Amino acid sequence: MGADRPTILIVDDEPPIREMVEFTLSADGFGCVGAGSVAEAQMCIKEASPDLILLDWMLPGGQSGLDFANMLRSGSRRSEIPIIMLTARSDNVDKVQALDAGADDFISKPFSPSELKARIRAVLRRCGTGGAAKNGDILEIKGLRLQESTRRVHADGVLIELGPTEFRLLHFLMQHPERVYSRAELIGYVWPPNVYVEERTVDVHIRNLRLALEPSGRRGMIQTVRSAGYRFSSS
Repeated sequence: MGADRPTILIVDDEPPIREMVEFTLSADGFGCVGAGSVAEAQMCIKEASPDLILLDWMLPGGQSGLDFANMLRSGSRRSEIPIIMLTARSDNVDKVQALDAGADDFISKPFSPSELKARIRAVLRRCGTGGAAKNGDILEIKGLRLQESTRRVHADGVLIELGPTEFRLLHFLMQHPERVYSRAELIGYVWPPNVYVEERTVDVHIRNLRLALEPSGRRGMIQTVRSAGYRFSSS
């Protein structure tokens, strides 16, 4: 990623939206390229090597943005380019689908320019410098290291014992540092679908996670945001 001028690929089949987003981002120092279809997006990825993809859920040609994200994240041509989904959908099920497809974040339409730029910077930080260092299935932030394939968490090399729900909570929050999630959102992202979970159950598992992190001095990384929810923060 170019430190001075990151390149953003905007994939949306509506030219006015692409132009509006490009104007907004260019004024803030980002380089932009646009694509109106999956085929155009594939060409842009080869030619422009973007640092991040803004990907609309609805695309022409029988292949949705969700399909494209799945394609980028699978197979021999796997891409690690960060993806932010742009979508008019707001249901938790749809958000979970986007994240499961490999999206790093999502923004529901309509969105403000300031929110868009803030989300882009946050994703670039955690996928580049200043966030979670990604190495395959490993996330690491300030000595706290989580490996998804082995289901193990270490702090400064010392194993931390976590229950399955606490592990999933930590994994999700570390993937999205500094972002605040309500209890209802965490239930939608972390718990299996079609399972009834009361919001206070989230508090119990957050408390258990903090207790597990306490001996390593990482308890404070799981922060409560009054009247909003929880976030993972290294600051």
